[in-house]
Amino acid sequence: MKQTQDAQPKTEDDITKHLIEKLRETLDFMHSTTNEELLEMVEETVIEFAQKEKLTSTMIKRIVDRMYHAFRGLGAIQPILDDPSVTEIMINNYDEIYIERNGQVFQTETKFENQQKLEDTIQAIVSKVNRVVNESSPIVDARLEDGSRVNVVLPPIALKGPAMTIRKFPENPLTIDDLIRFGALDEEVGEFLRQLVEAKYNIFIGGGTGSGKTTFLNVLSNFIPKDERIITIEDSAELQIRHVPNLVGLETRNANTEGKGEITIRDLIRASLRMRPNRVIVGEVRGAEALDMLQAMNTGHDGSLSTGHANSVFDMLSRLETMVLGAAEMPIEVIRKQISSAIDIMVHLSRFRDHSRKVVEVSEVLGVENGEIQLNPLFVFQEKGESYSKKVIGKLEKTGNHLQAFEKLIMAGKYDTAEQLSGRKFSMDN
Repeated sequence: MKQTQDAQPKTEDDITKHLIEKLRETLDFMHSTTNEELLEMVEETVIEFAQKEKLTSTMIKRIVDRMYHAFRGLGAIQPILDDPSVTEIMINNYDEIYIERNGQVFQTETKFENQQKLEDTIQAIVSKVNRVVNESSPIVDARLEDGSRVNVVLPPIALKGPAMTIRKFPENPLTIDDLIRFGALDEEVGEFLRQLVEAKYNIFIGGGTGSGKTTFLNVLSNFIPKDERIITIEDSAELQIRHVPNLVGLETRNANTEGKGEITIRDLIRASLRMRPNRVIVGEVRGAEALDMLQAMNTGHDGSLSTGHANSVFDMLSRLETMVLGAAEMPIEVIRKQISSAIDIMVHLSRFRDHSRKVVEVSEVLGVENGEIQLNPLFVFQEKGESYSKKVIGKLEKTGNHLQAFEKLIMAGKYDTAEQLSGRKFSMDN
């Protein structure tokens, strides 16, 4: 039975749903329709309806975009994904979506048509990266084609319905100049870290949730000389190292429905050591793989980088100890010697109350003394107060301590840098 004029949908949401269903009836095989053909069909459908209902040009454009995204994009959230100012999308349920923009979190009016549409979008995302999520395996990490990180939690774990969180990444990776401009660190510290990466110091980046660890790891990775061979290891591929041609990216794999076929970070680290890497970059260590990472750093793969979750440098060292203990029963003193001999520099990031992300400490890892790992703080963030707009004022300041392990700088031919950072004089004969 045809709808009468009075029964025609009136709101933009109702019009969009109505036209999607109308168009879907004529599209039996979506895969045989090109993007250009689909867009043309969508526009014809909307314009035909608009001529009868006298829709505004602005509404026509919005409905065309929403319909196209419903068929070829990620449905309701595609416009948000296309918005470069949005850094995070938090979907609590099909009709409850929050976003983060400029460090502020607020709820949007965007929503999926129903729970089934959200579930279809989730399955479309995870299937593209060969992941599985269902009632028996209700938690999964995945990624979008642009590298954005995706986490999905389904019922019965998620009580309100399917939940999905998307951490977006910029189309163009941030550089050290961008971080300096944002106030995350200053030029002096940026140059200091560049010299250390080039000289193959092993660097570990710590920080809390949302502090920018992966972004900072990516920035440091782009200091690596382009003639080296790099192996990256991640749960979900996020790093964007574009200047090194000899690069292999490895990604973990979840077990299949029979509980078989899982490939862990530990498996990948072990495999990477047989791939003749100059450096190994581990996206994040969370468990027993910490031991394999430390052993890689201790067995000739100088210049390796990794990150971990902690609230301070000391907490990060403590967490590494706990992770290693989960891999092997070893005396704590042996573990601490492993850590101190493997990691040269600890960098810690924090997210402040004004939502800014900053480097708050750069410390050199020394040896073990009286059973404790000794740290040599080189730069520490000193807060000076707040501006009228509630922005945190402060900067990374030198502690007055000099870098003690300068041998790698000298081996890399950076005599001037070694003299400057260690406070000592060297000659080529040394």
